[in-house]
Amino acid sequence: MDYQEAKDKFISTWGSLGSLWGINKAMAQIQALLFISIKPLSMEDIMEDLKISRGNTSMNLRQLMDWGIVTKVLISGERKEFFTTEKDVQELARIIAKERSRREIKPVIKVLEDVSSINDDGTEKSKELIKQTKALHSLTQDLDVLMNKMVNQKQNWLTKSVLKLMK
Repeated sequence: MDYQEAKDKFISTWGSLGSLWGINKAMAQIQALLFISIKPLSMEDIMEDLKISRGNTSMNLRQLMDWGIVTKVLISGERKEFFTTEKDVQELARIIAKERSRREIKPVIKVLEDVSSINDDGTEKSKELIKQTKALHSLTQDLDVLMNKMVNQKQNWLTKSVLKLMK
């Protein structure tokens, strides 16, 4: 397999995996392209390489910056904006985990807290709803605390955390 074929395969695969961490295919492909690039890329570079529209590229770059995964880079003498991504795999995983917690897990914890704190009218239905949503709330909160402890270890957090769990 030559460089171009390997590059295309990596970007395509990473794009397909994007849904696992809560982003769309184009967003993941842009991040993948920046991840393997040896220098920051302009929006035009990204559009040309991935064959996607300016609007799609712009919208997805903005979302990647909101996630904290992509940053703008100033290049002296250039009028264009250039973009780069976190290159450290461990740090990238940490950023994604923290952002998914903020966007997805914390809102679920809040809903479960609200639902499990309804007035108990003494009916079997109410008691069951309260019991089950309290159990889910507790589990979700515990998992969020565990994930936050893992991601706050910074250096090689994923490997260290998994190894600690296996002991």
